[in-house]
Amino acid sequence: MSGGAETTPRLTVVQLIPALHSGGAERSALEVARALVQAGHRSVVISAGGRLAQQLVAEGSEHITLDIGRKSPRTLLRLGALRQHLRDIQPDIVHARSRLPAWMGWWALKGLPQRPHFVTTVHGLNSPGRYSEILLRGERVIVVSQTLRDYVLGHYHWLEPGRVRVIPRGIDPAAFPYGHRPEEAWARAFFAEYPMLAGAPLLTLPGRGTRLKGHRDAIELLADLKRRGIDARLLLLGVVEPGREAYLEELRALIRERGLESQVALAPARSDVRDIYAVSSLVLQLSNKPESFGRTVVEALSLCRPVLGYAHGGVGELLAELYPAGRVPAGDRERLVERAAELLRVAPPIPMLQSYRLADMQQATLALYEEVVAG
Repeated sequence: MSGGAETTPRLTVVQLIPALHSGGAERSALEVARALVQAGHRSVVISAGGRLAQQLVAEGSEHITLDIGRKSPRTLLRLGALRQHLRDIQPDIVHARSRLPAWMGWWALKGLPQRPHFVTTVHGLNSPGRYSEILLRGERVIVVSQTLRDYVLGHYHWLEPGRVRVIPRGIDPAAFPYGHRPEEAWARAFFAEYPMLAGAPLLTLPGRGTRLKGHRDAIELLADLKRRGIDARLLLLGVVEPGREAYLEELRALIRERGLESQVALAPARSDVRDIYAVSSLVLQLSNKPESFGRTVVEALSLCRPVLGYAHGGVGELLAELYPAGRVPAGDRERLVERAAELLRVAPPIPMLQSYRLADMQQATLALYEEVVAG
């Protein structure tokens, strides 16, 4: 809390989210919860739980386990329990970060004698319609990029632009320090685990095991580089996931077809992404559908590593602002290989990141909370 003649009143903020396993919305919920606690406010998160719940509580927030995000008629049976929790907590603000929890929160608030302020965040380019529009019913609607602001205002003409606030997600520069180089012991262990990645420039594409992330485009890029006589390696980081075996076999078949078995590694999500990005010559962002943001773009550039990505959605927006040399038209295979070859030869310098920092996002969100309560 600030000193001086005026002090910020202590707020109680409840965030609603389906679960706390992983993902951008979940990380943002944790980061805002941490900032609330550090500023002397009360922070509560209601979700079905998950591996991040322990960290949330360790950092001073409260967690209430209630499954309000499962798409099932049984979820509606938990409406009474949610309303009772909110009645007991008496929050100043209820902040919903996903569609079904937002609907549950909206209905639960209707039964309270003193109604808290309702704030929402739109994290993704949700298909427009009745189900999605609940996230635009907040007194303030946070969006994580200008791309997303344009999207919601373009699809929901009744939405007042003044209620929509762009608060981009941020990264901690201390977690992705400029010019970071991994320890030699880490590098030895990593290349011992993935020997096929050693000995040539490494291209890393981080992304879940879904076609949307552009894994095929990355494989074709490597094949095109090889045809030009440019030796490189490719890591598909995070593509190995339970239940995605058929998709992985498709990718392996394409790798065999292109004769790249000795140059490509498929890996599950890992906790040492900072070091992996740091040994990468290029970090790729080739999603074939526009994304609302592009956190990996900011992470890699914060480390001073070049990023090559498609110029659409939040990724294109970030690259236009932070690293224009890394933008290529979406799906343009010829331009992609040309730009990759250029960046592998001589990448333009990358300035130290002065925006998209975690503290910026936290401060902007807390300021919005205080504005809503004051207004």
